[in-house]
Amino acid sequence: MNWLPLSFGAPAVLWGLLTLPVIWWLLRLTPPKPQAEIFPPLKILARVFRKEETPHRSPWWLTLLRLLMAALVVLALAEPIFNPREKLPTGGTALALVVDNGWASAPDWKRRVATAERLIADAGAAGQPVVLALTAEKPNAEVGPFNAQAALDRLRAAEPRPVPTDRRAVFARVAGVLATLPGASLAILDDGLASEGDEQAFAALLGQNPANLLWASPERIDVAGLTAAENEMDGFALTAIRAPGDPAPGAVTAGAFDDKGRRIADATLSFAPGETVAKGTMAVPFELRNDFASIALDGQPQAGAVRVLDDSSKRRRVGLLSQVDSEESQPLLAPLYYIRRAIEPFADLIEPSTSDLAEAIPQLIEQKPAMIIMADVGTIPPAAREKLIAWLNEGGTLVRFAGSRLAAAGNDEELLPVRLRLGERSLGGALSWTSPQPVSDFPPSGPFADLSPPNEVTVSRQVLAEPTPDLAQSTWANLADGTPLVTGARRGKGTLALFHIAPQATWSNLPISGSFVEMLRRIVQLSRNQGTAAAGVEGQPASLAPYRMIAADGRLVPPTPDARPLVAGRGAVPVTLENPPGLYGTAEGVLAHNLLKADSRLEPLVRPEVSVPVTGIRYAFDESRDLKGPLVAAVLALMVLDTLAVMWMGGMFSRRGGRGARMTGTAAAVLLALGTVLMQPGLARADDSKPGDQEAVEAISKTRIAYVITGESSVDAISRAGIVGLTRFLIEKTALEPGEPAGVDLAKDELAFYPLIYWPIDPAAPMPSEAAIARLDAYMKQGGTVLFDTRDQFANGIGADSASPATERLRDILANLNVPPLEPVPPDHVLTKAFFILPEFPGRFNGSPLWVEASLEASNAEGRPVRTGDGVTPIMITANDFAGAWAIDESGEPLLPTVPSDPMQRIYALRAGVNIMMYMLTGNYKSDQVHVPVLLERLGQ
Repeated sequence: MNWLPLSFGAPAVLWGLLTLPVIWWLLRLTPPKPQAEIFPPLKILARVFRKEETPHRSPWWLTLLRLLMAALVVLALAEPIFNPREKLPTGGTALALVVDNGWASAPDWKRRVATAERLIADAGAAGQPVVLALTAEKPNAEVGPFNAQAALDRLRAAEPRPVPTDRRAVFARVAGVLATLPGASLAILDDGLASEGDEQAFAALLGQNPANLLWASPERIDVAGLTAAENEMDGFALTAIRAPGDPAPGAVTAGAFDDKGRRIADATLSFAPGETVAKGTMAVPFELRNDFASIALDGQPQAGAVRVLDDSSKRRRVGLLSQVDSEESQPLLAPLYYIRRAIEPFADLIEPSTSDLAEAIPQLIEQKPAMIIMADVGTIPPAAREKLIAWLNEGGTLVRFAGSRLAAAGNDEELLPVRLRLGERSLGGALSWTSPQPVSDFPPSGPFADLSPPNEVTVSRQVLAEPTPDLAQSTWANLADGTPLVTGARRGKGTLALFHIAPQATWSNLPISGSFVEMLRRIVQLSRNQGTAAAGVEGQPASLAPYRMIAADGRLVPPTPDARPLVAGRGAVPVTLENPPGLYGTAEGVLAHNLLKADSRLEPLVRPEVSVPVTGIRYAFDESRDLKGPLVAAVLALMVLDTLAVMWMGGMFSRRGGRGARMTGTAAAVLLALGTVLMQPGLARADDSKPGDQEAVEAISKTRIAYVITGESSVDAISRAGIVGLTRFLIEKTALEPGEPAGVDLAKDELAFYPLIYWPIDPAAPMPSEAAIARLDAYMKQGGTVLFDTRDQFANGIGADSASPATERLRDILANLNVPPLEPVPPDHVLTKAFFILPEFPGRFNGSPLWVEASLEASNAEGRPVRTGDGVTPIMITANDFAGAWAIDESGEPLLPTVPSDPMQRIYALRAGVNIMMYMLTGNYKSDQVHVPVLLERLGQ
């Protein structure tokens, strides 16, 4: 029943309003209780002859009050709802719900979740199973069918991902499930953007002939993205894109941030009417541009609007040097002419004021260039040579070009990557038996590995390298006959390269080709930390660990557990869940892996034509409000007023002592009880109040495992689901029957009730206060144990000097605690045999040891593998994500996959949890069992 903004779930109850006149009549005939008064005897005698008066009806205002209470009760029982929503047509045997959770869904993700929750609620009310799939998850993710509550739990645990959607793989899985559920309804909640393979994806999904189709799409695509950020001569050139279909002009503001998150520059990019691409320039000084760490669009909280920058985006100073005094007479034959034109767009060039090498080289080095290019430079003066070698060994990049001077200068092992033969080799001359040689494919171990070989380039003259066993390792480019065209080698921290041709177009047409520009650009990129980050080992591509990731909302965050190392040097690596956008490498050098490429475009998604009924829905929050609770509260309040009125009319407030005082106390007790009922919260948590004696008895009536509430909803949800999974496993495998998990606030809750507290370390959570750390320290000293889980087994593999943010946060916490010496669990530790025999303690990940208090062997005269006392360590530390492996949903299915995906790893993780709990509750009991034979033997004697 729906009356404009008000509807009733049980409208038949409203017929009860017709009884109000009857109630009015009964109330009018029922007078209030007469007021009793006690008078002195003389006053009684004075009034003995008066006629006794008794009211024959209730006052009108009291009657009206009671009628209002009756009306409110009837309305409350009718289940009124203000601003009711219309139920969506989810008819059919089941509901298949497909939700886009790629990067474009991040700005209005909560609105999408609210819409999906309404669909699931309607399906649950109809008793329909729900198939739930997210298009930016792994293709093997479970899609159901689930019951409505399990589907809601999975939906609320989901989050947008900073990656493109993969509709083709996900739709294929949903189509396979729909094949077993004929006549199901299909709901698609898309992000409005087209992706590769959409046509095949929709054909596979809609080919299952659903009963009807519900289609939700944004009314307007407001997302914009950054596709390019190039550090050019006069500033940073930016390119932004938006979706087509907007005829009005537009503008976005971009901000540049340094590595500490400070905004240091701005630029405005304007879209012309109807255009989808906007360009702009951040005109700031060269030194300031080199401090840029990221660029983001304002008002766009999504990963496509952020572009991280690595060393390739920073301009370098490049020094140019030749022994030619003037180039004005014949510029095309000048040694530096083609070099200057090739690298000028992406580098700042510096040149000495003289061609005298003794003065020119020190002048260049004083300006601290990243790279020096020598065009046909022969013998170098000793003093300048020593400075050049020192600069090279400290990290500089030296590029030399051959020529007549270099060919005649002889070998200089410290300033040449390979040994050279004296003289030049002529190809294709009148007295030569050979023809000019083309360039062959670039070796895979060099910096030009992913460039296409220039088929139009030929070489007619070169300087030859002496054949040596390691010549192939030093070769960056070859001619077709196998002789080197470019060679390179490391010199200390620097790089040394030699082009075996002259820089003019006299020996080869390479300097006038486009490949020459790309080759020089690659070498310039090697002139700084980019070379360290992307360099491989023994000719293999580099594997760069995740360093800083771009979250779905555009923030730079620590690496997620799903992130894997990025293999550089193999062309363009797509953005996936295993390689999300962000920075890869270490603090010494990083490689940028951005979401949008230079040719990316935001194309709108077109709804396919289908023969089934289609209902369009819009993304919106549920604004309906259930009025039953407020109406019941109003009835209780009116009951209090009615009670007070009756007491007043009965004279209960007319005396200060005796019966009046007692009745006043009774009224106060009634008010207090009603107030308690009205203010009682619906749910009780561990931190709602300080536990008294009764609460303490209830808390220790069952063993409960606690977890620290971090404030991050996703982390806390996984922690609770993990403890639930471990609790079920304990009930199945042991005699222990733990109670429900307890979420604790370290600053407020009593910790002594729990034998074990699980603490997932999250760097995004606020740092605990000193008082909370002090309470935790006291808990550990009194026999409690805290299991710290950094959940960063993969992210922490970079090395001890570059620990993950979670490990850094754990170090900050432990710095304020009295932590005993720690060691990995020894093979003979009681933890390895507390219940199951376990050689290791895996979680969702496997590889990190479980750290416990070091054994005090000096005080263990019997040789027990644990310390004396109760034998329970007060602290445990792991990075294997125990809760992620234990976590289950309402149906008992695992929430998160193990890494690697091994079913036995989850079993071992649960067994590790059992051993930890048995160890918490029994201490060194298992350790003492080794002495049982000796004790029995003594008793027998």
